[in-house]
Amino acid sequence: MKKILLLAACCICSLAAFSQSVRVKFTTSYGSFTVMLYDETPKHRDMFLDEIKKGTYTNALFNRVIKDFVIQGGELDDSILLKEKQHPELGAPRFPAEIKPDLFHKPGALGAGRDDNWEKASFFDQIYFVIGRKYTDQELEIIEAKKGWKIPESHKEVYRTIGGIPRLDGDYTIFGQITEGLDVVKKINQVATDKNDVPLQPVAFSVKVMRK
Repeated sequence: MKKILLLAACCICSLAAFSQSVRVKFTTSYGSFTVMLYDETPKHRDMFLDEIKKGTYTNALFNRVIKDFVIQGGELDDSILLKEKQHPELGAPRFPAEIKPDLFHKPGALGAGRDDNWEKASFFDQIYFVIGRKYTDQELEIIEAKKGWKIPESHKEVYRTIGGIPRLDGDYTIFGQITEGLDVVKKINQVATDKNDVPLQPVAFSVKVMRK
């Protein structure tokens, strides 16, 4: 009886924690999709919510689309790096990484964009969604060898059967996951782009916090 009560209590706690997770809605010309922000990365969650309030993600653009890889949006890389070039003493604003081993690059994962800085710190106003592709065991072994660590078997199973981008694990902060509307992101991932991966026809999006 005690075990049953303990299990019930655990379930209630889990549901309570789940219900407290913040969800946001992305609206695009290709449709809408919902994203759950992870409580395991509270600093990125709150930073993203602050940027939404500021209007950073109101009529923003998906400015980089790489088929079977990612769609990326927010402020253009060139704009960010130009600011840093013009004011090297200030540098481009970056946010400390929150890289968690259990949060990996499966399809629909929301990650924070960044440049090649050794701290793996994120930009404040640039995000990406994972599309990726399926990987074979041999390909996963090659990635493990390059990274020097083992990919968890549960993650491998996802990469083998559903897809993702395993080579990015451990290098970028994942702070959310699409819960509804992944097909919308897949449609955007197939738009025509120029040689710089910029969509030929602008793909705008806006983000709002969903009420519980």
